[in-house]
Amino acid sequence: MAKKQFMLLASLLLVLSVFLAACTGKDKEDAGEKEPAKETGKENTEETTEEDPAEEDASAGLDFPFEVSNKAEPIEDGEMTIAMVTDTPFEGTLAPVFYSGAYDWEVISKFHESVFAYDGDYLITQDGAANWEISEDNKTITITIKDGVKWHDGEPLKASDLLYSYQLLGHPDYTGTRYTYMISNVEGMPAYHNGETTEISGITVSEDDKTIAITYTEATPSLMSGIWGHATPRHHVGDIMTGEVTMEELVSSDKIRVNPIGFGPYKVAKIVPGESVLYERFDDYWRGKPALKSLVQKTVSSASILEVLKKGEVDIASIPVDQYQNAKEIDNIELLADVDTAYTYIGFKLGKWDAENKTNVTDPNAKMANKLVRQAMWYAMDNETIGKELYHGLRFPATTLIIPVFASFHDSSIETPSYDPEKAKALLDEAGYVDTNGDGFRENDKGEEFVLNFASMSGGETAEPIAQFYIQNWADVGIKVQLLDGRLHEFNSFYDMVEADDPKIDIYQGAWGTGTDPDPSGLYGRDAAFNYTRYTSEKNDELLAAGTSEKAFDSDYRKDIYKQWQQLMVEEVPVAPTVYRYYLMGVNKRVVNYSIDPDSDLFLYQMGVSE
Repeated sequence: MAKKQFMLLASLLLVLSVFLAACTGKDKEDAGEKEPAKETGKENTEETTEEDPAEEDASAGLDFPFEVSNKAEPIEDGEMTIAMVTDTPFEGTLAPVFYSGAYDWEVISKFHESVFAYDGDYLITQDGAANWEISEDNKTITITIKDGVKWHDGEPLKASDLLYSYQLLGHPDYTGTRYTYMISNVEGMPAYHNGETTEISGITVSEDDKTIAITYTEATPSLMSGIWGHATPRHHVGDIMTGEVTMEELVSSDKIRVNPIGFGPYKVAKIVPGESVLYERFDDYWRGKPALKSLVQKTVSSASILEVLKKGEVDIASIPVDQYQNAKEIDNIELLADVDTAYTYIGFKLGKWDAENKTNVTDPNAKMANKLVRQAMWYAMDNETIGKELYHGLRFPATTLIIPVFASFHDSSIETPSYDPEKAKALLDEAGYVDTNGDGFRENDKGEEFVLNFASMSGGETAEPIAQFYIQNWADVGIKVQLLDGRLHEFNSFYDMVEADDPKIDIYQGAWGTGTDPDPSGLYGRDAAFNYTRYTSEKNDELLAAGTSEKAFDSDYRKDIYKQWQQLMVEEVPVAPTVYRYYLMGVNKRVVNYSIDPDSDLFLYQMGVSE
């Protein structure tokens, strides 16, 4: 079966090779944060044959370094260019409270940072721009800004700047996607969010504006991994609390899109919208003088990234994993890789977002409402062949919606659907979806034509073949699926349609960067704007609440709750996870002090070049 599926993929690639000749992959699909592990992703593989000479055995084990090997001292006033590998322009919403796409975060992360630093387990440490202390009842965190932390315009970072982020996130006019549990759990936040008061009772700021105390309604272990730590420069962007600006004016302001400021190691000098950003060293950076004089981040298409790396035109770039074999042959770079805090999935549209009440509403009569059909579609997908044959083992079949990086909570013992077309057919039969007119495709349980519109993103050599491969997988079990509008859609327009619950979309292929907190409520909660399937249930509510409750400080209790939640999502299948993924970085050998290890002691300001 695997051989047959590989030949199907090969034929799809051949048919599409002319159309896609200018593209060579896309691996940065993430929709963004909840925020934007050392596993091999080892899989069983079948023996290769002369007709399938192919690639290296994906089960051979994947062992990549996490840090560059160059140990030289960085030269003074070095310059560096970093690639943003994308086939679509970055949107340019350059503020943590408002952005939604991973590409905007790539820009933000060079000039802005959280007041917290994190360790290898993604827990906050005292190494950031603020010290903190948690009360004995685990309900209040007191955060004190360290001396010498300045915004790029020279103004000191204030506790009230962190307060301002909470005022924006909870504001009744806020239309972004980050009003999540760790915001709504702040004492007094629901009343503020509903417009009943202009104060957030659970947040207090000291007279000297150095210290902020945040009290939560419920104690939660997510305090250590999911607390919001991104300040907003009130003096720079304008104050909605005084009426200086409106929320709508703020989101579209040049202070965010053209000349944003942060307190990170580099400051924005020039933005060419959608194309590039020039950063200059911020000499007053609180950790110390950055090693580089300047940094350029520019968009580079997935088609040309390997050539650009080979020529030395960029120093650091994410490499689409379908280009791994060719990337290995480039002499002037080294490859770093690790299992990503991300996964790809197929989502089933099950309802609508109620913007007025800011909640998801599940439609019991939705086209994809029958969970047996959703289960069948998961069984029909051959994700193992996708991972091995197109991604050289750098993507591997996903099982549950808590990723392996969260080793304490990911439950590999849960039996989840894997490629089994006969099981898929049996489930469809049980659901009453049978072929009544002999055309090879099933009608629904009412005997009506059943055709699904499938939305998927463009980008790279593999995007179209993968979409067509899944369409064929589903056709093999009698489900007729067609690409929405007969084509793939560009990243930004794709997510615009998905977020707006475009009625033309029945199913879609997306990807999530999970962030550093294992709590999945920001993606799948009843009030989570990111819950694009619009799936809700009382059991889901109960388990998500329990996973962040005071009881969840008991790690065994929390582990059991998340096992139950993973099992529920396998049963209900609002989304079918397809692959977990390695991310692959190509780094020029002149780069020093660069690591992708979350437990590394290296910081961005230390990164430099040796020649």
